[in-house]
Amino acid sequence: MTSIYTPHVSPMAVACALSATLIAGCSGLPWQAASPMQQLTPAVGASLQNCDALTQQFNFARTQIDSSARVASGAMKQGDQPLPEHCRVTGQMNKRKGSDGRDYAIGFEMRLPQNWNGRFYYQGNGGLDGSVQPALGALGGGPITGALMQGFAVISSDAGHTGPQTPFFGMEPQARLDYGYQAVASLTPMAKALIQTAYGKAPDRSYIGGCSNGGRHTLVAAARLGDQYDGYLAGAPGYRLPNAALAQLWGAQQWQTLATAGATVKHPMNPNASLVDLESAFTAPERQMVGRRILDVCDALDGAQDGLVQNTQACQSRFDLQRDVKTCTATRDGSCLTAEQKQVVARVFAGGKTADGQPIYASFPYDTGVSGGNWAMWKFVNALALDPLAVGSVFSSPPDRVDPLKIDINARPALFAATNATYTESGMSLMTPPGHNAPTNLTPLRERGAKMMVYHGVSDPIFSADDSRQWWLRVNQAQDGKAADFARYFPVPGMLHCSGGAATDQFDLLTPLVNWVEQGIAPQAPTARVRHEAAGNAELPKTWAANRSRPLCAYPTTARYIGSGSLEDASNFACH
Repeated sequence: MTSIYTPHVSPMAVACALSATLIAGCSGLPWQAASPMQQLTPAVGASLQNCDALTQQFNFARTQIDSSARVASGAMKQGDQPLPEHCRVTGQMNKRKGSDGRDYAIGFEMRLPQNWNGRFYYQGNGGLDGSVQPALGALGGGPITGALMQGFAVISSDAGHTGPQTPFFGMEPQARLDYGYQAVASLTPMAKALIQTAYGKAPDRSYIGGCSNGGRHTLVAAARLGDQYDGYLAGAPGYRLPNAALAQLWGAQQWQTLATAGATVKHPMNPNASLVDLESAFTAPERQMVGRRILDVCDALDGAQDGLVQNTQACQSRFDLQRDVKTCTATRDGSCLTAEQKQVVARVFAGGKTADGQPIYASFPYDTGVSGGNWAMWKFVNALALDPLAVGSVFSSPPDRVDPLKIDINARPALFAATNATYTESGMSLMTPPGHNAPTNLTPLRERGAKMMVYHGVSDPIFSADDSRQWWLRVNQAQDGKAADFARYFPVPGMLHCSGGAATDQFDLLTPLVNWVEQGIAPQAPTARVRHEAAGNAELPKTWAANRSRPLCAYPTTARYIGSGSLEDASNFACH
């Protein structure tokens, strides 16, 4: 049986007090750089020289520019903020006839601001891709700002297939590779050349970022394209996407053992189909009760009872599902869990395992977001509607159709690792950063002055914050305890998948990343704010102020109340 989990991480890495060999200083931020590194120079801006003529002027191998047109200042908004004047360019790269007879290309759009700051931003999108999202460079959970608004030239792509092709592209070998990493590798030099044509100069500094699969694209690029980008901003990076998706199917099988027999819900993507009602195994009232109990036990660990669990690692040691949640002695009424429910919930949070005990993926930390609608959507619906498609057709060789409730979990790792004459690169190889188990390949990136920032919602139900934390610890280990010189991880308490939940999910980490790359100013405690209901987050507690803010603290530090001042203001919390 082939293991698909991470290598062993020393218990020394878990606690700051025991990690002198792994973590460069435990007194909180800032860390002192232990060795000199190259300091990259700041970008210098320029004005757009042409737009309409780009369709005729730009020439790059296997690239077709379909349109280029100006967009007036204020004609579009990001959130409630007007976007600056820019040129929107659309095109296709590497058009071809696939082995399945379908027409493929890497579709893209670029937005080139009139007043350019000299920087390029590659926008990684999410899910199975398949559509060209507007190249705005959205940042954080809310529509606070974006790379385009800040003056970046931004590219977005469909990663090599269109929406109608999404159910089938995993059957086509090159489409798989484009989705995994080759679309980014192909588009990067093309985009820089287009910038050269549009502005008369190439970008001085290049950045890549995204959340979910976009975060995966970012970490893969750090390992494969370490010389092409100066800054990497990865949100909720599903960098072990095959593992995470298989864990979802394993979880669905666990929930099924408790689900109400015969109960169904509508399929979110097929109005003529239905799904097993897995949520009947762990209902909204029950999940809300568990969330309250986590708060009861862990809220004050950061020095303030404010509806946020800031000290995540301490909470994992303190909260005990068996002890802290009442066991039902009669009917389920939302105030308790049955003994069987506790067993299943504990198994899901601990992470799935194969029959021989090999971990499938990472554990998930107990956090308040277990009560959220996004948590339920991923665990109970997408596990049946979306993840089986990825597991069967994209990550397995040869591709196949899978029934999530009947799939043999134990047999799947071998298919993830398999190759053949048609699929010459395995699902694990094309989806994950090379060497992520012992990421020494990031050393050249570090030495030339590039920087990485990773953020992850602690309550993320699909890609685990524990997995990102373990990634940082492996990087730190590979860098002899000096990872903080160039790579920092920021957990976001309460936040669900990329946004939402009872959390301060609105933040801009691109600006601190730029300051770190180009000025040598390491990120100390970027500020995160709430995104009120009108802006798209209906799960904020009514008791929270509309302007609540918190510092985002780089692991292993956590935000702690200083003992005085408003609980709604980040300035009254410090990272320790």
